Amino acid sequence: MKQIVIEIIENALKELDVSVPENLSTLIETPKDYTNGDFAFACFSLAKELKKSPQQIATDLRELMHNPPEEFEEIQTSGPYINFYLNRKLLAQNLIQEIKDKGNDFGSAEALNKKLVIEFPSPNTNKPLHLGHLRNMAIGESISRIAQANGYEVVRANLNNDRGVHICKSMLAYQRWGEGKTPIDAEEKSDHFVGDFYVKFAEELKKDSKLEEESQEMLKKWEAGDSEIIALWKKMNAWALDGFKQTYKKFGITIDKEYFESQIYKEGKDIILGGLEKGIFQKREDGAIVINLEDEKLGEKVLLRSDGTSIYITQDIYLAKVKFDDFNPDESVYVTGNEQEYHFKVLFSVLDKLGLTDKEKLKHLAYGMVNLPNGRMKSREGTVVDADDLISEIQSLVKKELEARDTLEEKELENRSLKISLSALKYFLLKVDVKRDMVFNPEESISFEGDTGPYCQYSYARASSIMRKAGEKPEVIYPEELEDKEAELILKINEFKKVVADAYRTMNPALVANYAYKLSQVFNEFYHSCSVIDSIYKGLRLELTDSFRQVLKNALNLLGIQVIEVM
Repeated sequence: MKQIVIEIIENALKELDVSVPENLSTLIETPKDYTNGDFAFACFSLAKELKKSPQQIATDLRELMHNPPEEFEEIQTSGPYINFYLNRKLLAQNLIQEIKDKGNDFGSAEALNKKLVIEFPSPNTNKPLHLGHLRNMAIGESISRIAQANGYEVVRANLNNDRGVHICKSMLAYQRWGEGKTPIDAEEKSDHFVGDFYVKFAEELKKDSKLEEESQEMLKKWEAGDSEIIALWKKMNAWALDGFKQTYKKFGITIDKEYFESQIYKEGKDIILGGLEKGIFQKREDGAIVINLEDEKLGEKVLLRSDGTSIYITQDIYLAKVKFDDFNPDESVYVTGNEQEYHFKVLFSVLDKLGLTDKEKLKHLAYGMVNLPNGRMKSREGTVVDADDLISEIQSLVKKELEARDTLEEKELENRSLKISLSALKYFLLKVDVKRDMVFNPEESISFEGDTGPYCQYSYARASSIMRKAGEKPEVIYPEELEDKEAELILKINEFKKVVADAYRTMNPALVANYAYKLSQVFNEFYHSCSVIDSIYKGLRLELTDSFRQVLKNALNLLGIQVIEVM
């Protein structure tokens, strides 16, 4: 429809013998209020060339547009604006049919023959996943689905940070105080078992500062291939990774390609040494290899420690090369917290200087921190909210709510409460602009009213209930003019494609979450205002209800949220 608006304006400008602005498409706005039209063109940009007021230009152009094409009911001027109003009836007919034809694919673009590699959640194997990882996973999975809806082939990659001094701290604590126990002995999920020893190390370090040196010494032994240390590392890594897989499955994310820091860090060191020989990097007096990025205002960055051991950026340099070798992506996206913005600016600069990848294809999707009502989480102090515990806590709250509403069999209660819990959690984590810090409140997230995932699920379930009660759909009869709430619903549904495109362009799932909520609101207003089953326009209103169900389902799917037929 926007293209038709562009053509109407272009033709009118040609009749005025005025050059068409190159950025005409960007000058066409979508008013927030439907009463101001579905598209609007502001004439300010033409005032200088025509030497007229924007108001007069709008009037002149409107006269040259003549009668609107059938896709539009009317074209009006409002001061300096020309407002275009869609033909609601024709729009409803075409949109309902398109949704029927495309179903779950409605809102998705044609394949672009482009590939995106997106890296998340990249955990450390010394502790269980926590609330911060959940936001990472929610964003990574949602962006993956949004990219697919925009025509990309998507590869979900995960880097397991399974080596380094932080890993050795858990290992050293287990070696000292683990007494040979296993997660089965402790009756504890395996990644939680490993995390207990990371906390234990921090506690004991307060009593004995030499533990820090011992953990560094253990890292050196690991890199030297000490058989005892390697055996301990393999055992504890396996526990951590097994626990992660269980959480991934419950949270609903899939990983297409697993990478392990332990398998790539040596090659990273070789690249650094090669860059040193070429003069790209320098060696300091203490033996550390560094790069000077003063010109980029990034200062000096250490790439290899003075003792020759690797740091995060060492393996990230090689991994970037490996991902391009493996998949040759058009875009490579890293999903991490915004505290790593400096790290990725340095990484992208180093990769560019080495000539390993195309800098334009690299993107750091930096998201804000997740805090709790009582403040920030700290892994070393054991004040982190573990992902598994949080999901269980929210599910318990949901179960109480469901049990107060209905009597359900245990299996159904478990299944339904988990879907609602994950909806509450994912929606709450995604509805906030990706760049902003946020405070997560479990009780607020599960509300069946307001801006929440369960509210959207409830709206879908309500529409499903209407469709079940209605039985077979009668013939669709269109009135000469749609009622206001019918028109609002069809116009809101019509926004979905643009929302999907904008969400990928800005890499911000919050656009989809906010759309899903507003769409649900508009449907509920329609439901309260317009009788569905007992109306002479029952056929049309059932089609609107069914179209709403499909589009809301598609929107929630982009957030990784499952719909529920009965709440």
